[in-house]
Amino acid sequence: MGKSSKDKRDIYYRLAKEQGWRARSVQRAVDLCAAPGSWSQVLSKNLNKNSDNVPSSKIVAVDLQAMAPLENVIQIQGDITKVSTAEQIISCFDGELADLVVCDGAPDVTGLHDMDEYIQAQLLLSALNITTNILCQGGTFVAKIFRGKDVTLLYAQLKIFFPNVTCCKPRSSRNSSIEAFVVCQNYTPPKDYIPTMINPLLDLSYSPENKFSGSNHIIVPFVACGDLSGFDSDMTYSLEKKSLDPLQPPINAPYHTAISLKQKNFYNKVS
Repeated sequence: MGKSSKDKRDIYYRLAKEQGWRARSVQRAVDLCAAPGSWSQVLSKNLNKNSDNVPSSKIVAVDLQAMAPLENVIQIQGDITKVSTAEQIISCFDGELADLVVCDGAPDVTGLHDMDEYIQAQLLLSALNITTNILCQGGTFVAKIFRGKDVTLLYAQLKIFFPNVTCCKPRSSRNSSIEAFVVCQNYTPPKDYIPTMINPLLDLSYSPENKFSGSNHIIVPFVACGDLSGFDSDMTYSLEKKSLDPLQPPINAPYHTAISLKQKNFYNKVS
């Protein structure tokens, strides 16, 4: 008889503890909206410490855009709103579910704050949507959030699936920005909840005679992270005069198309 997912995780945890793995509780991690890949790099560095060049964790990075290869990171070029993408992620884990899902995705801001907040909220809900399909019981979900006027409704939605939800502001994020992050721990969906990509999120019911109770009355907890020892994200610091090459040149950059058209005398023909 095959072992259950929980039995396998318990075995992995015991082995990891015996072998001194620092991140023994995370064997499978997913980075949604991953391009250009900085969060995947951090996951790979921190989850695979002391592994003697043998990756101790599987990391899957997902994005619509192509990414340059990253060591010890499996890449999927796909849409996080599609069930096929969820199936691809699980297949990368040999049928197992993820222990950790992170999402640093954000829209190209327009400067219209209400619009930007709405689009970011929809992106966060899409990330939560696919997370309910790929995250194991007790798992963790970390995502970017804009602290706007509707943050209470997002918080209430997250609380349906995670008993512990913290909204935090790391020091690396500018004070003038409404950017923050939600850390959702101990994934515990409702007993009758069946993950689906068609109509996945639960509707919140409001009582007309008691409209200011429940979710409307929640004050979202907020935590400021970091200390005063690091750089201030709102300050400007002088850099060395020596120029630095990009860590990773862009893939399929728009200027490549522009150069190609210019070489074909396209712009002169248009004018």
